Amino acid sequence: MLELYDLAGAEEDRRFSPFCWRTRLALAHKGLPVATIPWRFSEKQRLAPSGQGRVPVLVDNGRWIADSWAIATYLETTYPERPSLFGGGAGLALSRFYNNWADSVLQPALIRFNLLDIWRHVAPEDRDYFRRSREDRFGTSLEAFVADRDQRLESFRQSLMPLRLTLQAQPFLGGEAPLYADYIVFGAFQWARCISDYQVLAADDPIAAWRRRMLGLFDGLAAKAKGYAVS
Repeated sequence: MLELYDLAGAEEDRRFSPFCWRTRLALAHKGLPVATIPWRFSEKQRLAPSGQGRVPVLVDNGRWIADSWAIATYLETTYPERPSLFGGGAGLALSRFYNNWADSVLQPALIRFNLLDIWRHVAPEDRDYFRRSREDRFGTSLEAFVADRDQRLESFRQSLMPLRLTLQAQPFLGGEAPLYADYIVFGAFQWARCISDYQVLAADDPIAAWRRRMLGLFDGLAAKAKGYAVS
């Protein structure tokens, strides 16, 4: 069985990394059994064999693979007989766009709503590090960083229009069935659901309907994760 180092909060079963969720769903898509190992920010030494200090990290027959995109492409080439994550070379190229968009646009927007909630849920031994590192990064307190989130909400929802229009026309970003592009984008919304009760999507949004479909995949893998109710 493969092993996946997976970011956990104070509660061991609260798994909230958007990048780890991409990988967990990619493994489920491939039908590969995996043991998830809870990991926290203060445990970087446990990842030493990977040569870096962030999750997700996948261990497969003694090989350590870090970074969700690298893991996805590794799974695709190592297990080609199993369902494709990309649907071919063109799908891989298009998924790279979704990966870059989620990393540089979607997740930086979402963190304006949930940064303080993340701090509330991280393990006690991680809280000083998390607060210090994020306040240094953003140049303000966690509380000030999210203070205007209600005023930001409508603009954020409007920014999702290309995603909304796509999901009005088809059930998944991959078309009739989900592909890795879906797992990339869903990982961001699952991150928000696992760590915060703040509702970033309106109940009647086609993106919310897609999120419900994603939550139900693989026998409700994501829906069963500890988190908050969503519309």
